[in-house]
Amino acid sequence: MKYVILVSHGHFAQGLQSAVMMMSGKRDDILSTSLEEDMGTNDFAENFRKLVEPLTSDDEVLLFSDILSGSPFTTSIEVLNQRGLFAKTTVFAGMNMPMVLTAVLMKDNLEKQDMIEAVLSEGRLGVTLFQMDAVTDYQEEEL
Repeated sequence: MKYVILVSHGHFAQGLQSAVMMMSGKRDDILSTSLEEDMGTNDFAENFRKLVEPLTSDDEVLLFSDILSGSPFTTSIEVLNQRGLFAKTTVFAGMNMPMVLTAVLMKDNLEKQDMIEAVLSEGRLGVTLFQMDAVTDYQEEEL
């Protein structure tokens, strides 16, 4: 199975998991855990180990992290490597809703490189500046 695993500081990963499931339906292939305010990295590592315990060497992982090189990012990679799962892991940093939703919906339908390109593209397109004057100009043109 291909798993999408979300890791973050605070409750971001669980919140994003909840939001993605609102759009994709409840799924067993989306997992999340976070480094909480009162936790050390050893506690996070233990939580992550428990999270990935059911995964086998036949499984693939799409790991999404909030920040490149943050503690959740580096600790997750370390645990996956210790478990022998890192060779079949694709890691993304700077996760957002469009990229995770794309991964969840496309991971089983696209070849790996096409899926990576789609995830990164959707992630970049999801970051934009919304300006009201553009909406106002558009509405005035239609009148």
